[in-house]
This record gives sequence, C-alpha cells and structure tokens, in this order.
Amino acid sequence: MEVRKRFENDKLKKLQIFNGAQLKYIAFISMLIDHVNNALITPFLNGKGFLLHLSNLFSILGRIAFPIFVFFIVEGFFKTSNRKKYLITLLLFGVISEVPFDMFTSKVFFDPYWNNIMFTLALCLITIWIIDAVKDKISNKVLWYGISIVIVGISCAVAMALSLDYDYHAIIVAYIFYIFYDKPILGAGLGYFSIIKELYSCLGFAMTVTYNGERGRQNKWINYLFYPVHILILGILRFYLNI
Repeated sequence: MEVRKRFENDKLKKLQIFNGAQLKYIAFISMLIDHVNNALITPFLNGKGFLLHLSNLFSILGRIAFPIFVFFIVEGFFKTSNRKKYLITLLLFGVISEVPFDMFTSKVFFDPYWNNIMFTLALCLITIWIIDAVKDKISNKVLWYGISIVIVGISCAVAMALSLDYDYHAIIVAYIFYIFYDKPILGAGLGYFSIIKELYSCLGFAMTVTYNGERGRQNKWINYLFYPVHILILGILRFYLNI
C-alpha cells in the first residue's frame, strides 16, 4: 500500500510543472480570449464562416480560466497570512469592477441582475472559511459534513439571489477543491463533474493538477487590476463600436 502511494505521488509530481504565477497568467490569457470573443466577435456571427470557427476556438480556450481562479481561492485560503485582508481586497475589487463589468456584459453602467466574478470569489472564500471554522468546533466528521453541505446550500442560494457570475457552480467547485485539497486529481475530477455542462472546462480542471505548490514571481497589482482594466477597455469598445 505504501509503495503504491509513493508511486502515485511520483506520477503526480511529474505532472506538476507550473507554479502559481504561471497558472494565473494562463488563466488571465484564457479569460481575455473569452471576453474578447463575447464582446467583439460574437455580435458579428452570422452562423457560418471564419468568424464562427474563431469564436468556437476562443470559447473552448476561454473555459480554462474559471477552474483555475476558484482553485487559487482555496489555495489562497490555506496559504495567505491574512484571510481578512484577502477577503476585503476581493470585495474592494468587486466594487471597482462592477461598472466595467456591466459596460462589458450589458452595455449599461449598472445592471443589478448580473454581478462580477470578484464577488463570486469572495463568497467562495467566505463559504470555505465558515466551513473550516465549524470543522474546528465539531469532532464528529459525519455531522461536520452534513453541516458543511447545508452551508454550501445557503451560499449557493445567496449566489443566485445576488446574480453572481457563475452563481452556485463556483461555490460547489470551491467546496470540492477545499474537501479534496490533498487529493488534487480527485478534486479536479469531481469539480469538473459538478459543472460538466461546461464541457471544455476540463482543460482548466486539468491545469489545476499541474500546480507544483510554488508561488512563483507574481505582481499583486497585475493580479488584481487585470480584471477590471481589461473589461473596462472592452466595455468602452462596445460603446464606441455600438455592439
């Protein structure tokens, strides 16, 4: 049994070729491709031709980002030195991103019926934080799992009530990544199964397995500003081009 476990760990280590910075920048590129597709290509589709094939390709590549971002919310929960500051930063950039997000998605300056992913990620963090706090107070694992599922259900309802991007799917994926934090392949597999309607998200879930646990060289401001800045630019282009 020990030999088999060591063999499985050795196989996993061969897959773990990317650090946190590299995976985040892969996710940024994927998100940018997806958003360019939604804002600047999809409005011009007529059901055939080169643009349709390009849009389909961009849509596939755009499915990589979401699992990686949720994965790093869970990773951040375990690794950050200040969870409160982490949460406040997510909420702050959620507020900063909301007008650009509404410009990009709905071509308006305020749309209460669809809110940006930073708020979703913040709710994911809150959810696993509460679940983890309950874990410290309850020794009975079965009871803890039962309570954690109720908490997830409440968070899913909140996500849908607030019309958060990716709504309840993000909460469930974050919960799975949290539960199977030490079993990345199982976490990725079950995470994908929970959102299998997004068929090509398998690419993003597979990428999470390649994480080697190292932070890599990251720029905090790029990490947080990339999202609001690029959707602001795309939102302005939608207004300017009237699309």
